[in-house]
Amino acid sequence: MSLKVDSIDQAIVDLLIQDGRMSFSEIARKIGKLTERAVRYRYARLVREGILRVSAIANPKALGLAVLADVFVEVEPGRVLEVARKIAELEMVTYLGCSTGDRDLSVQIVARDNQELYDLVANVVGKIHGVRRTTTFLMPLILKDVYQWSIPASLCQPDSAARSKRRTARHNARTGSK
Repeated sequence: MSLKVDSIDQAIVDLLIQDGRMSFSEIARKIGKLTERAVRYRYARLVREGILRVSAIANPKALGLAVLADVFVEVEPGRVLEVARKIAELEMVTYLGCSTGDRDLSVQIVARDNQELYDLVANVVGKIHGVRRTTTFLMPLILKDVYQWSIPASLCQPDSAARSKRRTARHNARTGSK
């Protein structure tokens, strides 16, 4: 089931991505065609429908974790979830997903330095029972991450005001009203 959003919902989400503590009145002012109450209603609907999730995000670099790496893990057949659950428990793992292709798991790891990353991958992840092989890629530059991702315009429905005007125009055309 696909949930419905419009460009106003998209604008609300974009503003909250910029500043998650922005007030509803400030959002209404920046969008320009909404009241604070309308923003509050839309925000509640976006959260209720699971389109928007409110959370705090720790910044690894500010904590001295300057090294970021993607680690792809090949696992013995039948052990993927078992290995994934063990890796997910590691404190320095920021993301873990099951993947397809020649690697079974995609893992993002943060570390203080290259030595700490090496030790974690070689001596911890690599020694988990069921791990066949790891491949590590350092990520020295991140241009966009999930915290900057916004609702694509292609997923947005026409604004409710525009839909209402079109409905009125169709009604007037059918009834001969102006």
